Amino acid sequence: MKDFFHYFFGKGTEVEFNNFSLAHLLPILLMILAILLIYRYRERLASSKHDTAIRYTLAFALIVSEMSYFWRLVGITELNPNPVDHLPITVCGWAVIFCSYLLIGKSQSLFDIAYFWLFSGTVFALITPTVITNTGPTRFRYYQFWLEHTLGYVTIFYMIFVHRMRPTVRSAFKSYGMLVVLAAVAYLANRVIGPGANYLFMARPEDTPSILDILPPNFALRLTVMTAVVTLMFFLSYLPWYLIDRRAKKQQGEPSKDLLNTET
Repeated sequence: MKDFFHYFFGKGTEVEFNNFSLAHLLPILLMILAILLIYRYRERLASSKHDTAIRYTLAFALIVSEMSYFWRLVGITELNPNPVDHLPITVCGWAVIFCSYLLIGKSQSLFDIAYFWLFSGTVFALITPTVITNTGPTRFRYYQFWLEHTLGYVTIFYMIFVHRMRPTVRSAFKSYGMLVVLAAVAYLANRVIGPGANYLFMARPEDTPSILDILPPNFALRLTVMTAVVTLMFFLSYLPWYLIDRRAKKQQGEPSKDLLNTET
């Protein structure tokens, strides 16, 4: 039993996870299915007496999925946790924390930050989950990673469809400012800790293949490209809402068919 726990909670030394395999796509498909079900039953959920229980359960799952990452490091001494790799300076980690408190308090401010951080940062972890290359479906880290990175999206769409929350242009700027603050903290951590630290992937490319390999190794160029990509993702994240608002205004400005018929 001891050997099993050390294996299940441990870190593999060989490649166990491949991008765009069934192990990669299945969690994403399950996330999409959950979002579709929320949309399908949004009216029933909005009026349900179980709404609070659903939100609190989802918040609990988010917190446990995030904290269990650190509990695992403490419990398995062979993982040798150190501040070079494991300080809580990640977009995904903070987005999960914001989502959990958003579910409990229904905070619009936390929704604003989490929405843009998920669609502008965490989305890249879904495309190429490089941090779990050595941990496949037989390892705890695999399930912890996918719960952490998919439940945030389930949360956001639950609040959109059931509680009618939505971002605004102002919230985009607020979220962007918060991200700049986190990036500044990551930059200082990388400089203070020195070689080995790579928070927010700002210092260098990762050892395992990922979408971030397209970034140049030079810091100035790397930061420039990352800033441009994140800015574009913020724009794309808000674009659907801009189009919805534009369509609504256009419909409000159109005269009714009855009025047109009366005038003719």
